[in-house]
Amino acid sequence: MDERMNFSKVSPAGFRAVFGVENYVQGVVDQTLLHLIKIRASMLNGCAFCLNMHTTDALKDGESSQRLFGLAAWHDSSFYDDRERAALALTDAVTVLERTGVPDDLWDAALAQFGEEGTANVLLAIGTINLWTRLNVATRKQPELAG
Repeated sequence: MDERMNFSKVSPAGFRAVFGVENYVQGVVDQTLLHLIKIRASMLNGCAFCLNMHTTDALKDGESSQRLFGLAAWHDSSFYDDRERAALALTDAVTVLERTGVPDDLWDAALAQFGEEGTANVLLAIGTINLWTRLNVATRKQPELAG
């Protein structure tokens, strides 16, 4: 599959704007949690480029391959604590929006784990990775095969 465009070259100002939010999120959301959010949203959106990048980064930062593989079925896994489960549930709900929006129980669980400001930051993390994955899927951005 050929890449349709290099978004960062075609729209450098737009790329920098999205990257500005990315930098903010990286500074306020726990890195382990951020990796889980990015990988889970990338799975749901089918973004090979983001999956490759974020699993590689997570492994470099010490995340286990078992927990990364387990993200595909996180609901049924005991690998994640309550905080991570709240973030993953919110990631699923925001990434695959139902017509009814985000259920109250998921919202309440996120607020209980992160508070209002923390929940806002988690939402920014979810929104940012969803924007990146949509740009990459639309443009067919391809990961490089590690050699």
